[in-house]
Amino acid sequence: MKNLLLTSFLLSLALFSSSAQAQNSDTYSTERGDLTVHPINHGSLAFTFDEKTIFVDPFGGADLYSKFEAPDIIFLTDIHGDHLNPETLTELDTENTTFVVPMAVAQELNVTHEKIVVIQNGNSTIVNEIPVSAIPMYNLPVDDPESRHPKGRGNGYLIDFGGKVVYISGDTEDIPEMRVLEGIDIAFVCMNLPYTMDVNQAADAVIDFQPAVVYPYHHRGQDIHEFKNLVDAADVDVRVKLRDWYPE
Repeated sequence: MKNLLLTSFLLSLALFSSSAQAQNSDTYSTERGDLTVHPINHGSLAFTFDEKTIFVDPFGGADLYSKFEAPDIIFLTDIHGDHLNPETLTELDTENTTFVVPMAVAQELNVTHEKIVVIQNGNSTIVNEIPVSAIPMYNLPVDDPESRHPKGRGNGYLIDFGGKVVYISGDTEDIPEMRVLEGIDIAFVCMNLPYTMDVNQAADAVIDFQPAVVYPYHHRGQDIHEFKNLVDAADVDVRVKLRDWYPE
């Protein structure tokens, strides 16, 4: 009887976990089939698209990625441990993974040269049939010698999933390069002090470039409901999606 109850409990727990994960994900139609967005942890996310699995800044241990196939592509934005996380990367199956990274990350990444695509701010490439552009991410003022994120070191990314353009901000403030973006379908915008920007800066930038959908992410300690209120109050055509980026 005890074994039956334990089995039932574990089954219920697994079903609950699976349901919670599904509710935290969103699927969008593209010209090449569905794109599913999976918030994972802090600044980490996954995409499934065109029979490919794609991770961005995997962090928090491989268990968080156990429901996915081995990644075809991993995007890394910066050298800090919540973006370039050797512990998590070592635990993942990256035998057939292509890493897309800025030069500063490539210099610290312990994988073979053949598996790395280095792309710097302002450049574009195609990785596994997916167009990618790197754009700046940095703290303001740009000439601060003690900046946590100097201009040119890390990458934000524009990724074209079958005509659906996704913007990943990386660790940045409300920089001019963000504000002039156009045609963004889905944006992931950071907001956490003192490392990036506050919700007011983030909302003001989003109101400027008006992505169709925006996910506040990398937001530990910030009030993302206030971010949503600010964007909604501006009466712009932007849908704010709040998801769970901090699993227990």
